[in-house]
Amino acid sequence: MDAPLPLIVTALLAAGAVLLPGARARAWSTLGALVLAPVLLVADIWDTEQIRPLRDHPALALVAVLVGLAALGALAVLFDRRPWAFPLAAAFAIPFRVPIASGGSTSNLLVPLYVVVGAGALAYVVPRIWGEKGDERERKATMLEWLLALTVVVYAIQASYSDDFDKALENVVFFYVPFALLFALLARIEWSRELAVRVLAVLVGLAIVFACIGFVEYETRHLLLNPKVIASNQFEDYFRVNSLFFDPNIYGRFLAIVMLGVATVLIWSRTPRNVYGSAAVLVVLWAGLVLTLSQSSFAALLLGLLVLAGARWSPRWALGVGAAALVIGALFVVVAPSSVRLDLNSSKSADTATSGRYDLVKGGLDLFADKPLAGYGSGGFSRAYRRQEKGSAEKAVSASHTIPVTVAAEQGIIGLSLYLMLLVVAFTALFRGVREDPVRAGLAAAFAALVLHTWSYASFLEDPLTWALLGAGLAFSLIPRHRKRPDVAAVAS
Repeated sequence: MDAPLPLIVTALLAAGAVLLPGARARAWSTLGALVLAPVLLVADIWDTEQIRPLRDHPALALVAVLVGLAALGALAVLFDRRPWAFPLAAAFAIPFRVPIASGGSTSNLLVPLYVVVGAGALAYVVPRIWGEKGDERERKATMLEWLLALTVVVYAIQASYSDDFDKALENVVFFYVPFALLFALLARIEWSRELAVRVLAVLVGLAIVFACIGFVEYETRHLLLNPKVIASNQFEDYFRVNSLFFDPNIYGRFLAIVMLGVATVLIWSRTPRNVYGSAAVLVVLWAGLVLTLSQSSFAALLLGLLVLAGARWSPRWALGVGAAALVIGALFVVVAPSSVRLDLNSSKSADTATSGRYDLVKGGLDLFADKPLAGYGSGGFSRAYRRQEKGSAEKAVSASHTIPVTVAAEQGIIGLSLYLMLLVVAFTALFRGVREDPVRAGLAAAFAALVLHTWSYASFLEDPLTWALLGAGLAFSLIPRHRKRPDVAAVAS
């Protein structure tokens, strides 16, 4: 499928859902994105085998659509009457992925989350279009919202000259548009610390279940999902688990983010019950994280803990510890490079030590040097890398595993500038006032950890956690400081 104009229109509608000043205008824009994105998706996957039963049996397709709309309607009614139920449902749905064939490959999509976002959008849209509700939190769009919206639109525009338009379309329809709606909904919810703790409780419950599944996988030496990881485990002297995730690193990222939330409760707690309970949860989740062998997740967790330590006690002390950890790590690599499978005189050794990331990053930087202004087009990294580096389809993944490099190669200085501005504005918004509010400290720590993880793995705006953290973080940053709120430890108790 090659339809850049409808893709750009869909991105503009998603941007309008975030930016437009009036409640009714935002509602219409949200509805437009909600309708057009699935149309583009169905057009993209219409010829796949997974859609064939519906394609060959129109009556079955009609029944499926009606059942889906009924489910969306029921959830929308719930979210309209109980707005606090939306973030809880989104938290519950956010980890679950379903494999869908699209564009000649298989993508692991967050279908349950799409259902929740669709229902939440309907709950927002219908009363405002009919004039039953205004917007109780009417305000001007913030710089963070402008940059997020602009990033979505620019990505769609740069898909128009991409060598892999189908990949760009999938990213926009599967990730950017629905997650932009998720962000818009979360940013305008009436958040409280009580609600934040309930969301954390949902995530903790899921994380414990996932960790227990990981323990079973490790004990039985049998993975439930992802043939590539299963094959890798057969040829290595270690065993990595991924629980119900399709990737050990994404599983590790989820555990690290949840652990930072629990650590926030722990270090701000004033009651023994909270301290002991949080510590017990952290022990279980740490054991689950260790079995992933995800180095990027370990580093992300360490950074998040340093952010929490700086917010709770001393920023200077936290920076000092972080700098010392970097120095010790660098010295360890220099003194004993063989321990990390590194030969300082061999680039091939560097690629082995970084699990193939060295060559991908180097190739991405070469691509950026070739087209520095606008890049090779959104989603075009893999094809451009194979053509430039003459790499195999197996070696050239869809991204460089280092988000700034992927953005630079695909979108050039235009996209890279937007990305860097987005990080600066996001960190400014999330870090302001963290020493006064443990919830904001936890959100800032989780976002910092996630960003670091994307620098050594992948999926920044393709991860709903990014949008959820930014949406909740923005909402909390806009709460007047003089509003009296209960202590997070007291709420947790």
